Amino acid sequence: MVDQYIGSAIIASLLAFIFLYILNLKKKRNQRRRDSMQTTMAMMRDECVKSTITTADECRSKNGDDAVDVIIVGAGVAGSALAHTLGKDGRQVHVIERDLAEPDRIVGELLQPGGYLKLIELGLEDCVEEIDAQRVFGYALFKDGRNTRLSYPLEKFHSDVSGRSFHNGRFIQRMREKASSLPNVRLEQGTVTSLLEEDGTIKGVQYKTKDGQELRTYAPLTIVCDGCFSNLRRSLCKPKVDVPSCFVGLVLENCNLPYANHGHVILADPSPILFYPISSTEVRCLVDVPGQKVPSVSNGEMAKYLKTVVAPQIPSQLYDALIAAVDSGNIRTMPNRSMPAAPHPTPGALLMGDAFNMRHPLTGGGMTVALSDIVVLRDLLRPLQDLHDASTLCKYLESFYTLRKPVASTINTLAGALYKVFCASPDQARQEMREACFDYLNLGGVFSSGPISLLSGLNPRPLSLVLHFFAVAIYGVGRLLLPFPFPKRVWMGARLISGASGIIFPIMRAEGFRQMFFPATVPAYYRAPPVR
Repeated sequence: MVDQYIGSAIIASLLAFIFLYILNLKKKRNQRRRDSMQTTMAMMRDECVKSTITTADECRSKNGDDAVDVIIVGAGVAGSALAHTLGKDGRQVHVIERDLAEPDRIVGELLQPGGYLKLIELGLEDCVEEIDAQRVFGYALFKDGRNTRLSYPLEKFHSDVSGRSFHNGRFIQRMREKASSLPNVRLEQGTVTSLLEEDGTIKGVQYKTKDGQELRTYAPLTIVCDGCFSNLRRSLCKPKVDVPSCFVGLVLENCNLPYANHGHVILADPSPILFYPISSTEVRCLVDVPGQKVPSVSNGEMAKYLKTVVAPQIPSQLYDALIAAVDSGNIRTMPNRSMPAAPHPTPGALLMGDAFNMRHPLTGGGMTVALSDIVVLRDLLRPLQDLHDASTLCKYLESFYTLRKPVASTINTLAGALYKVFCASPDQARQEMREACFDYLNLGGVFSSGPISLLSGLNPRPLSLVLHFFAVAIYGVGRLLLPFPFPKRVWMGARLISGASGIIFPIMRAEGFRQMFFPATVPAYYRAPPVR
């Protein structure tokens, strides 16, 4: 058994350095290929941008004056941003959203700096204005009476770049307004009941209007981004969803966080508690409850749990505000879903957003992944003059699933791994890993800026994630072996490395090792746009 643990430790450590060695070995060759491809793509995109409106008109003239280029199912963060982006590129877009009233959710309220940069790239940065959004400059981490502040590494960016936190519904409404302001974007309230398929190709959707009328609409490309509750994803991807925990949400009124303009993570027992501002007078509290079953809100069990288990573990400055929020009775719950991206490439259709890929919301990375995906898809679609060759388009768009991987898989893996590390555990090796993580981040310098740049989406590199994760584990082992490596401590160190491997490798396997670390080896990576 000892040999097994030590073997796992050696393998885990060697893997991290093998990744680095191989990547450095192939760096120059792949860089030359990428430079050549990017130059070609840039020339095509420049030409396409000049003729986008003309091209769109040509395509529509073949199919009637009111022909639609793209149908988008859902007008949440992903759907609204995508509609504006494609509409701005001259596409005729029809967006169908189940409910156009302002959403009221307890997640999707924190946009990381990396996501804000994508918002700027898409021309949507003004959507965080006039909604009382708060700037976020980093995180504060609390554990057993100790705390440390982790600032975003924003020194190289414009002064406006930071995280943003806000009411999710206000942000979505601003993006819907922005999208619908374009003359070639039609935003309609309706419920999509099914995808219209013909000979294995998606031709459009069937939907029910607000008035109850059953209609069909057709387009060469249908993009499904109707959120975590999507009823359309089953035919387009492997729909297995994991629910590791639930969030219990509260709004604290008129209270001051220990660190202004920072998210707060309390490493509580049994799992983390989050606080962050969502307006100038409100602070969101999210209490993670492991498992799919939470104490009942209706019979008072939840209020009792929050007062007796949660409240004693939070900073004293927030105690009274939390108790007042509990007494107000406005307690909401939501399952935390996780679903790796496992698409079934289907001609005529594409999945995006939470309908396609979800991760634990602990790190607030969902909107960053969605906006990054939109940038990738926009750049892929720009050279295309005609979307009607469904099979060729599908083969070309398979590269989307590869090109998105470095950013998406880094954020997904970090979210899943951090959640498991931050949860309390009776296993002493897991306790040591949790303690090592807190102390590692507390070291400052690259030991804090590296992980926080991953979390913020500013440096989403899979290799950097793996190296920092195992650096935490090795740091934990080093602490155990000092001042003298007693056999019991050596055994615990081996268990710590083995446990770390057991946390991160299954997540990376689900994301796809090859696409995550070696995307340039996937044939779709080099796939050129179809020739008209």
